[in-house]
Amino acid sequence: MPMTLQELSDRAEIAELLARYARAVDGGEWDLLDTVFTGDAEIDLSAPGGPCGTPEAVKAWLADTLPAWPGRQHLIGPASVDLAGDAATVRAPFTDTLSPSRDMALADVSGLTRGGGLYHHRLRRTDAGWRSESMRIEQQWRTINA
Repeated sequence: MPMTLQELSDRAEIAELLARYARAVDGGEWDLLDTVFTGDAEIDLSAPGGPCGTPEAVKAWLADTLPAWPGRQHLIGPASVDLAGDAATVRAPFTDTLSPSRDMALADVSGLTRGGGLYHHRLRRTDAGWRSESMRIEQQWRTINA
């Protein structure tokens, strides 16, 4: 069955939301996460060793923790999106690489940390567009080259 223009528009906006999440985390643009999550969102980063909490608590933890790895890259693959009116569930595969240096020419490869898994989002349409009201990371693998 062909997609409606509204469904195509919703899927494009959801893809942009996922891209903003990666941009915020990789670039240290913590306030950009306010355009990803609802103010009362429940975020579960426990699988890779982070907190469970509100967007503000998670932003504070990210801002405190991630500067140890200034070289960050999160790649989000094709998302599976189930739309139901003003709600959606999203399952998106990801890989991430964390480096103790932004300059890979200077980075000691043994210090890289890589991982992958799935982001599970529950989204709702708001007046400001789609926002995640719940995100959980499912860590499927992690390598630490220490």
